[in-house]
Amino acid sequence: MIRFTLFETALGWAGLAWSEAGLVAVRLPAADRARAEAGLKRRCPDAVAALPPAAIAAVAADIRQLLAGGRPDFADAPLDLSATPEFNGRVYQIARTIRPGETLTYGQVAERLGDRQLAREVGQALSQNPWPIIVPCHRVTAANGRLGGFSAPGGQATKLKLLALEGAPAAAQGDLFG
Repeated sequence: MIRFTLFETALGWAGLAWSEAGLVAVRLPAADRARAEAGLKRRCPDAVAALPPAAIAAVAADIRQLLAGGRPDFADAPLDLSATPEFNGRVYQIARTIRPGETLTYGQVAERLGDRQLAREVGQALSQNPWPIIVPCHRVTAANGRLGGFSAPGGQATKLKLLALEGAPAAAQGDLFG
């Protein structure tokens, strides 16, 4: 059974969905509670609202802290990888090692996988990331100082906001509020 909870952050309403094995999905902040729930239910249509267990409540508190300018560590956030393709899991594992305020390029992640030619596949795996922020796909950028894509709500503007909150140099590439 998949359960979910919604919570308010400095940037709007966010959500978490989980199973007994760990987090199934993260919903980045939306303008209001209804939009956050609709976004989470698109990914987890059978999820039922519930009070989060301690480990999930701790992740929600850490997301609140991050979006208020803090630097929490999500290394211990439990993930349910049961529906994750093996390659994607390897990419997500590498992405989780990128510290706040730092970035890697798609090519650098591919090199860590053992083949720089996998950069495009790395981007595809990150575009399927069900745990934005926890698996910090926003910290993976394109080559030559370009920002690269971001498939979460808000696209590149959201990626820039997250990088700026963390103090990453890549955040200087665009106007955060434009």
